[in-house]
Parts: sequence; C-alpha cells; structure tokens
Amino acid sequence: MKNYPPQFKADAVALYQSRPEATIRQVAADLGINPETLRNWVRAAGASRPRGRRAEVQTEPPTPLEAENAALRKKVRDLEEEREGDLTGPNPVDRGKKGSKIHLVTERSGLPLSIGISGANLHDSQAMEPLVRGIPPIRSHRGPRRRRPAKLHADKGYDYDHLRRWLRSWGITHRIARKGIETSQRLGRHRWTIERTMAWLAGCRRLHRRYERKAEHFLAFTSIACTLICFRRLTK
Repeated sequence: MKNYPPQFKADAVALYQSRPEATIRQVAADLGINPETLRNWVRAAGASRPRGRRAEVQTEPPTPLEAENAALRKKVRDLEEEREGDLTGPNPVDRGKKGSKIHLVTERSGLPLSIGISGANLHDSQAMEPLVRGIPPIRSHRGPRRRRPAKLHADKGYDYDHLRRWLRSWGITHRIARKGIETSQRLGRHRWTIERTMAWLAGCRRLHRRYERKAEHFLAFTSIACTLICFRRLTK
C-alpha cells in the first residue's frame, strides 16, 4: 500500500472542499489517486461541503469558434443517424453495432405467414402481438378462411405470462418453452422449422447485412425473400 505524506493528504482534502461542483471521483482523477482513498481522507479529516444544490459556476459565453465547432459536431451526429437508417439499434450479440432484427411467424412446414422488422435491441416478446395480428386469412380445405392459428409454438424469449393470457384471449393454444425448465440443447419437434426459415432468409445477401437506410425498403426485400420461399415450395 502506498504511503502519502500528511501534507499531501491535507492538500487533497482542501482541494475537494474548494471545488463544490466536482465529485470525489473527479478530484481523485485530477490528483491521480484512488477515489476510495480520497473518501477515507475526507472522512478522517471530518471535512464536509454545503449540501443541496451545487454552487453555480460562472461560465463565459462560447466564442464564435466554439459555437461553430458545436454546430459542426451536431451536424455530424445527424448525418450518422441518417446513414444508419430507420429501425436500427445496438446489436447485443455483435459488440453493439447498429443493426435490424427480423421477426417471423411461419406455418408448420416453415412457410412465412407474417413478418416484421425492428431495431436489433428490441426484445422478441414485444413483437409477438403485432406478428399474430398480421397473419392474413388463409384458405382451409373445408369451411371459411382461418384468420388465426389453432396453436402457436415459441422459444424462451416469449416466456411471459401476459403473452400467454393474450394468446388465450384470442383462442390460440400456446406452447412456449419455459425458462429454467426446458433445455436449450434441443429445438423440439416444431420450433426447428422457424430456425430453418430464418437460415433461408439469412442466405439472402440483401438480408444478411442491411444496406438500405429506409426501413420500408428493407422490409420490402424481406417480403420478396419470403415470397421466393413460398414460390420454391409451390414449384417442387
């Protein structure tokens, strides 16, 4: 443990008291010492600063050059946001890089029924209700068109009671994997089909990496890819 002379400790405490607008961490960084060390010195000396609002610091108005630099920095930020495009967010599995996420509902064999896009940081559970509402009427062998599925399979990202209640209110039987109960090593008998469809979409160059700034353009390319998947199934 490093030993500091008493005069240095006293000067550090005096500096902390003379700067009411600064925190212990900031003063310690200026002195090159550990914040906890400075906090212990302040407690040992019984020093205190006035509580409540921090003392107002008189600041000079920015010079024309500083104002111009601030305007340029703001313009750069605006251009970066425009370049990144709509419906993007930091990807938690790609070191925080900005990206988009594709949400998808398929039928039993993997044909897409409803699609959507969002920022990469949007939780999957928030996209379930819009996706289910977006399922179009589908022809059946007998009777009228079916407007909602009879059963829905989902992974652990949708393991929430409010989603189960919402599906029951729509008359949909849910089969959602439970956290801490079902293993993640197997995708089950039904949920693997959605992973296969997502792999088909990832094989499209336009979807593997987003190039479009506008979200509607990226959604359009995703819809085209889903249409090709259905077309290839019909031509087999």
